Amino acid sequence: MIDLSYIIPHMKTNTKQATTKDMENLLDEDYKETMQGRTEERKNRFNGQSFMLTKEEANKHDSIFINEIAATIEDKTAGYDGASKLWNKVRKDLNWFRQHNAKAYMVLLD
Repeated sequence: MIDLSYIIPHMKTNTKQATTKDMENLLDEDYKETMQGRTEERKNRFNGQSFMLTKEEANKHDSIFINEIAATIEDKTAGYDGASKLWNKVRKDLNWFRQHNAKAYMVLLD
C-alpha cells in the first residue's frame, strides 16, 4: 500500500479559494495570445457548437454562407447543380479557413 499521509496536512492547511486572477494565471501564454482579437462568435448551424473568431475570420465565415445561398439559387435557376460560379468563392473561403484557422474550420464548417 502507498503511504500518502504526508499529503493530508497540506490539504488541510491550503484552503485558499481560487480567484479569477488565479485562474487567469493558469492559462498558458499560447492560449492568451490565441484569444487576442477574437471578438466575434459564430455557431455551427447543425450542432450549435460555437467558436470565437477575429473580424476577418467572421467575415470569411459569413461570406461562405452568403455565397452558398446565392449559388444554390443560381443552380436552381439554371436547372443543374454546380452551374453557379459562386461555388468557386465558397471553396476559396473554405480553403482559406483550413489554412488559417483549422480548429475553427473543424468546429464550424467541417
